Amino acid sequence: MQPSLFGATVGGSATANVDGGSRGNPGPAGYGVRIEREDGTIVELKEALATATNNVAEYRGLLAALGWAAQHGVNYLHVRSDSLLLVKQMDGAYRVKHPGLQPLHLEARGLARRIGRVTFEHVRREFNKEADRLANEAMDEAAALRP
Repeated sequence: MQPSLFGATVGGSATANVDGGSRGNPGPAGYGVRIEREDGTIVELKEALATATNNVAEYRGLLAALGWAAQHGVNYLHVRSDSLLLVKQMDGAYRVKHPGLQPLHLEARGLARRIGRVTFEHVRREFNKEADRLANEAMDEAAALRP
């Protein structure tokens, strides 16, 4: 068999829709991630965060997607998010000024390098419904944990 001119085919590609939010800013928060592999397999991730800002929750969703992709050998990940701030910061168009986001951004850049090729797309909220549903479920769980 002749090797591919486009690199190793191990790992393949996936698309991750990510979303995060908080009820109050900061407040009970959570993220949701819906990953679709090239073979059509769907993976859903979500996590309740006790207290966080919207932007921190968005980054935590991105980190979950990137971490999952790196752990599962994905070598091309297309990330779709309705957070323009997250997309522009990850693309390098916006600087990360907030000290609370800087370590999350740095971690995300490191995970992206491990994957190989990661692209980002800003989408309108209506095209991110499944990730939004998961993020809302996580926020409900976070709110239920509060005294």
